[in-house]
Amino acid sequence: MGRFHLDQNSRSRWHQRAVILALLLAVLHSSLLPAAPAFAQALQQVEAQETVDSINAEMRDKVDAIRTQLEAFRNRIDSDPRDDARLAELRVEVDNIVSQMRAASDAMRARVEQIQARLQQIGEAPKEGQPEEAPAVVQERQKLIAEQSQLNLISDDAAALANNATQLATYITNLRRSLFTQTLFRHTELTGSLFTDAGNAFVTEVKNFGSTFGSWFTFVWKFKKWQLLGAIALSIAAGLLFLSGGYRLFGRFIRRNGSGDPTYIKRLSVTFWSTVIQTASIAAFLLASYLFLDGFNVLRSDVASIVATFFGFIWLVSFVWKLSNGILSPNEPHWRLVRITDRGARFLIVAVLMMAIVNGLDYFLAAISEALGSPLVLTIVKSLIASLVVGAILIAISFIKPRIREGESDVTDVGNPWPRFFAILLRVVGGLLILSVLTGYVGLARFASTQVVLTGAVFVLIYLGFLSGKAVSKQGAFRNTGAGRRLAERYRFGEVALDQAGLAAGLSFYAFALILGVPLILLTWGFQFADIEAWIYRFFTEIRIGNVSISLVGIFGGIVLFGIGFVITRWVQKWVDGNVLARSQVDVGVRNSVKTGIGYLGICLAIIIGVSAAGINLSSFALVASALSVGIGFGLQNIVSNFVSGLILLVERPFKVGDYVVTGTTEGTVKRISVRATEIETSRMQSIIMPNSELINSPVGNWTHRNRMQRSEIPVSVSYDSAPQKVMDVLLELVAEIPEVMRNPEPHVEFLRFGASSLDFELRFHLADMGAGMRIRNDLRIAILKRFRQEGIEMPFPQQEIVIHRPKPAPVEDDDVRGGA
Repeated sequence: MGRFHLDQNSRSRWHQRAVILALLLAVLHSSLLPAAPAFAQALQQVEAQETVDSINAEMRDKVDAIRTQLEAFRNRIDSDPRDDARLAELRVEVDNIVSQMRAASDAMRARVEQIQARLQQIGEAPKEGQPEEAPAVVQERQKLIAEQSQLNLISDDAAALANNATQLATYITNLRRSLFTQTLFRHTELTGSLFTDAGNAFVTEVKNFGSTFGSWFTFVWKFKKWQLLGAIALSIAAGLLFLSGGYRLFGRFIRRNGSGDPTYIKRLSVTFWSTVIQTASIAAFLLASYLFLDGFNVLRSDVASIVATFFGFIWLVSFVWKLSNGILSPNEPHWRLVRITDRGARFLIVAVLMMAIVNGLDYFLAAISEALGSPLVLTIVKSLIASLVVGAILIAISFIKPRIREGESDVTDVGNPWPRFFAILLRVVGGLLILSVLTGYVGLARFASTQVVLTGAVFVLIYLGFLSGKAVSKQGAFRNTGAGRRLAERYRFGEVALDQAGLAAGLSFYAFALILGVPLILLTWGFQFADIEAWIYRFFTEIRIGNVSISLVGIFGGIVLFGIGFVITRWVQKWVDGNVLARSQVDVGVRNSVKTGIGYLGICLAIIIGVSAAGINLSSFALVASALSVGIGFGLQNIVSNFVSGLILLVERPFKVGDYVVTGTTEGTVKRISVRATEIETSRMQSIIMPNSELINSPVGNWTHRNRMQRSEIPVSVSYDSAPQKVMDVLLELVAEIPEVMRNPEPHVEFLRFGASSLDFELRFHLADMGAGMRIRNDLRIAILKRFRQEGIEMPFPQQEIVIHRPKPAPVEDDDVRGGA
């Protein structure tokens, strides 16, 4: 540290010299630059260098502190290498150190890359014979090189520490693995002296237990009586809160109502949720009680471990009891989930509960022995007896006949044996437990019996959750549940919505069962809470796939931010359209274009913010973008063309929503302009989806581009006997009676032609709104026909003249006449 302070003093003197040098340079170049800017620039450079030095010094101090911490961790490991819980905690702390060192190395690497880029911009120093550089450039290069060398040293130290921490984490993992293996496969010689020593130790332990608890209780009652009473009172209040409060909140999920036969879904859900809720309430009560006792400083260190294990024993027995009672239901056969006899249900529930009690007592008595410092031989004998009892119970269960076959009555008391494979499995597991004990592998037998009881119960609970989810998510099943009926009555859910809600409920059952059961199974298999917490933290914060790091929390935050941005975009669209544009009396087309543009802009910003918040580097999409460009060149050009055409239509607005357009054989009103296509509705109410690129590349007639004014024409034909002027006056008189017809430009009658059988006229007039043209033209035709009949003006049918040319008879010769005579 003294060398460090010396370096700081030398750097301070160097900074003072740099200031003086900068001031001299400013004075020498006063003819080119003002003195004040040069002085300010010099001060800024010195302040920036001081900031960089302080950051580097802070990083160096951090690296030194972590090096000291790693040495302390190694000493703690060497001092007590058999405490698995402490080793798990140390492993988590070492992993955190590795993460910190990696982050520090990445930060310093980024700074080194910036320095290298700046040095490349500045260029190399001039060689001999070349013009000299400006003093400011020389000074900046020297500072950058010095900072780069410092960062390289610190980065090397951080990388070395990260490697040391990684090696230490690997060492802890190997140490825990070997400790677990030694405990599991430790061999014990079963001799008579073993049981004799265990009996003597048991007598001594009983005496020590009585004296220990007696002295503790006497001390607490004498000096901490009110603290003890307060902790007990708060524990009772916590019990009332968790047990009765949980029943009040979730009573409808765990209550067995009705005298009739409940449905299969009802039985499954009640069994699953009653086990989960009531067991969780008991666990919360026991945990709160222990925290109150420990918080009031009532428990001693030796008594605290015994009390904690006793609470764990109570929870285990209650969990197994609730689960087995919910599945077997010895007193309520119509709630039973398995087809077994009443006698078999009673035997099984007693047998399963006995295994849980024996296994739990094994751990509880082992905790007492460890707290009182009893010989290891006593713990071995306790585990030996517990494993033998569990194995014998499993073998006894395999010989009973509780099963009811399909088609048999449920009220029978004489059942059938287990399926052959199941009975053999029970006998093999029970026999292996007994064999492991007899061969001296008591630790292995104890571990296996624990897995049979606790892991088996947790697996059954998970399986119940899966069955409940499967039953609820089955099509048409959710609407028959209480939740489905409430959704249908209160929120008017239809059949499709109820099926979707049932699917979501089933997936929730699956997820809840896994989240609840997997940590319990990991704990029974020897993992510590610190391991599970570290895995959960890494699962949500950092999942590494190769060189890519994914954070579920970041992804969830990005999704939330995108959702917020989407909602804000929709609100801004609605507010601008309903307040700003509506009050400005802008037509529907402009409002649609502005609304769509705001939507595109807002969603793009929301996507960028969401992706950035998720921790995804946008530069990673460069390869994807290049591949996408190739794909566009081959097969996506039409999609991109339509997208760009849609943007052009929205910006250029050759037509807008509400316009009446004609393109090719399509004629109708524009209803919607989207990214890919435009929706046109014809007069027959047919919606035609037309790609935007076709509207850009082909002629489009827009009847309402500038306004909705339209010229209408009605052709009229009269006979040649009619007076043309009278016809024209009548037509103008009739059109003048219609208020919708515009006076400017005024109506006009055009004498078109002399037809083959009629005089042809055309009445032309303008309407302010083309939407009323069909009705007005129809009314005018009726009025014209009526008025012409009154005036005697005929509308002739088409006339044609048919000229028949008959051949002339041949002339008669005189000789023929005479001959005939």
